[in-house]
Amino acid sequence: MNKKLLTYFAIIISISFFSCKNKNEKIVTQEIQPNPFNLEIQGLISVVDTIKQNETITDIFTPHGLSAKTIHEIETKALNIFPLRKFKAGNQIYIYAKWDSVETVKYFVYPIDEINYVVYDLRDSIKIYQKQKPHVIKEEVVSGKIQDGLILDLKKNNIDPEVGFTTADLYESKIDFGTLQPGDEYKIVFEQYYVENKPVKIKDVIAAKINYRNKDYFAFLFEKEHKNSYYDENGKSLQGMFLNAPIKFRYRISSRFSSNRFHPILHRNKAHLGTDFAAAYGTPIQSTANGVVIEAAYSSGNGNYVKIKHNPTYTTQYLHMSKFASGIRKGVRVSQGQVIGYVGSTGLATGPHVCYRFWKNGKQVNPMKENRNASEPLSKMYLNAFLEYKNQIMKKYFS
Repeated sequence: MNKKLLTYFAIIISISFFSCKNKNEKIVTQEIQPNPFNLEIQGLISVVDTIKQNETITDIFTPHGLSAKTIHEIETKALNIFPLRKFKAGNQIYIYAKWDSVETVKYFVYPIDEINYVVYDLRDSIKIYQKQKPHVIKEEVVSGKIQDGLILDLKKNNIDPEVGFTTADLYESKIDFGTLQPGDEYKIVFEQYYVENKPVKIKDVIAAKINYRNKDYFAFLFEKEHKNSYYDENGKSLQGMFLNAPIKFRYRISSRFSSNRFHPILHRNKAHLGTDFAAAYGTPIQSTANGVVIEAAYSSGNGNYVKIKHNPTYTTQYLHMSKFASGIRKGVRVSQGQVIGYVGSTGLATGPHVCYRFWKNGKQVNPMKENRNASEPLSKMYLNAFLEYKNQIMKKYFS
């Protein structure tokens, strides 16, 4: 941190104290600039720093004159608000300080995202609190026909790809978005955050219609019974017993279930009773349904693997992990979507992927051909309210 190129901003008038030719020298200026965090900073300098990989909290703050004792006090008080261990490499920290002959920090601010930030007020006793930047939320719509894939198509239209990822996630028990074909149609209604009239991030997908293989699939966000719950037009949950894949939408199927496949390492034909999902090394692997871990082990063929029993009928297995997720061991109960490990290439694997295996009544079957019925419908207590809400959305966007 002490070799960083630091740029100091302040509040009053533009004065250049000295110029800099060496990239490791500090540039100190004062200029008129609005304070994005609504703090009392008259007469203070502002230091914008970027957290480097593997930097500790001490590495970050010691060059700004904070003692080990003060850093420890901040860490302790921050635990129940926003712990310092959550700071991420690549993110920025804004430091506001009094500058005489030395730097005396009065505040530092950590932006969690484009909206939310944490203020660490060190002026008197240490105070820590979370706030949000002034913002508005607008309802927006994007629609079209698939050309190169949903994410690429959205990018071409300057739509945040997170709209596509979120939509794929909510449909993951119904539609494999990797199999969308040119000509399939989509219409997505979503809420967008704006700060200073600029779009910054997505809040929620509130409704969608995907025309997939000539059939319309609707989704409506309705949270009166369960948070983050989506239902079809009849009030049936989109959350099936099993998710479509052990990885969220950011994957490709590299090898499908087959009774006779040429093995790339063994160089002979043999059954491949699983589905391979290729993804970047370290990508989280999720349990596709609720269940109990019955194996979390290593074998020469499977590498690191986890096997989960879901009920007397169904069992799933996840192979070639780089490592297990924290706490995953035999006997542990897991929930649908819970991270159980991370993509790797342990065992007989030519590259990073997870081989997903699926048993029904003790026999390995193709999970892509299993009928995964939706979970319980919305309770009768909320059904009329949902249908009324759904009809409003249908009339406004899908009629």
